[in-house]
This record gives sequence, structure tokens and C-alpha cells, in this order.
Amino acid sequence: MLRSARVALVAACSLSSPALAQSSPAGALPSPQEMANKDSITIGAGVAFIPDYEGSDHYRVIPAGAIRGKINKISFSTHGTYLYVDVIAQSGKFGLDAGPIAGIRFDDRHDTDDAIVRLMLKRKTAFEVGGFVGVSLRGVTNPYDTLSLHLDVVHDVGKAHKSTVFSPSLDFSTPLSRRTYASLSTGMEFVSHRYANYYFGVSPADRLATGNALPLFDPHGGLKNWKVSLLVDQSLTGDLLHGISLFGFSQYSRLMNDFKRSPIVSERGSANQLLGAVGLAYTW
Repeated sequence: MLRSARVALVAACSLSSPALAQSSPAGALPSPQEMANKDSITIGAGVAFIPDYEGSDHYRVIPAGAIRGKINKISFSTHGTYLYVDVIAQSGKFGLDAGPIAGIRFDDRHDTDDAIVRLMLKRKTAFEVGGFVGVSLRGVTNPYDTLSLHLDVVHDVGKAHKSTVFSPSLDFSTPLSRRTYASLSTGMEFVSHRYANYYFGVSPADRLATGNALPLFDPHGGLKNWKVSLLVDQSLTGDLLHGISLFGFSQYSRLMNDFKRSPIVSERGSANQLLGAVGLAYTW
């Protein structure tokens, strides 16, 4: 099934690369520089609780998975259906982050339980590429934490919304002990009129397909939503740097402006969006 194949759909499994906390014995602690130079790979798999489509008030459970790692100081990670590669090696207290992004944006409305929304014309899958740039400050509260400010920019190079999405975010990540790691993030998404109309508009053809159940709607672009999320990773084998860990992720987002006024949201769904996931990860 299509939904079962989307095993990397959710950012819940965007696993962090945890460091060691100050609460560990001083003799056992690698230095922050040693951590920055350490190669590692983490693979996670679990289940996620997601809306049927963005703006829906129906939810479903799907499989979810992700991979994150660092090889020769080049970091890579999956965030939902997107792959990020940070091509700038990290060193010192202050650093620059930058690299390419590639991913897929699906139209989930034909999987929804909402009989009216399901009748709307099918949207094509978007193939998005772009990049991110940002800055990171390490050692804010302890030698191993990181405060990051990033801007992601991706553009649909396929035949879907054919527009650009801008996503600024602020993240704070820190180990709470040698076995526990936490990351708190907040962010927003800004999109164009073309994007807004493609995913949240109701065209005459959509109205006809739904038997005139939805009013016509031509939304403007701008701020689409804001979101806040929390990821916690707990080692089950005693050390987050190696072995098995249990992770949990939760996110709340709120659609804004014309996006919350869209009939598929205001009449058939909700501007409040929840997302959660739980699973196991293994780090080498």
C-alpha cells in the first residue's frame, strides 16, 4: 500500500546524534572536539500518528523510519521524506551549517476518511530540492549542547505546486545524561499563492467533483503555519553513543491566515495539527 511504503514520512524519526552529558564521570567523557570528529550512523524505525492530510481532523497510524549519521565530518539525516546533508565540518563553539535538501511532498487527501475531501481532484506528488543555511552555537549550558538557527529553502522541480517553500527554525538540543537526550524545536513555513491555491484552494473543478459540497476558495500565500516539537531519546543499553535506544516525538502546529480559512480546514478539518511517534533506534 502507498501509505505503508512511506516509512520515512514523519519528522518524528529525525534522530539526533547525542553527546555525553556532564553528569558522566569526567574520565569517561570524550571531548566536544572528539565528538565532532566521531563517525556514527543511527537507524530508527517505529510508528507515527499523523493527520490524514495537512488540515485534517482525522488521524491514522503509519510505519515511520529514518537514518542519521556522520562520515568524514559530513553529516546527513532524513527529516520525514527529506534528506539533508551538511557539507560543512563542525569545530569550535560557533559554526556555520549549510548543504543540500531533496525530498518528496505527497498529496494525502485521497487516503483520508473524509468522504468529501477525498472527492477533490488529485494533486501530483511534488519533488522538491533546495538547501539550508544556518548558524550553531555550542556549549550554551554545557559543553555538549547546541543552539541552532536555520533557514530551509526548497522548490518543487516537478509538476505539482511549482513554487518555493521557506522554513526558518530554531532548535536547542542537549544531553540530560549519558543515557538521555532531548531536542526542542520551533519553526514556521512561508509559501506562495501558487502553493496555497494548489493545496488549500477549492477550484470550480474541485467544487463540481464534490457535488458542490465545498465553496470556491482562492487563498493567498504567506505564513502557512508555526510549530513546536520535542524529541526525547533514551538509551536502553546504557550509552547513547552506541547500542539501542527508545525515542519519542511530539509536535503541535497551527495553520494560519487563509490556510486555516480553507474549507478543507475550517469546514472539514482543524487548524490545530498534532503529530507523534515512538520507536527504537540503533547507533553504531
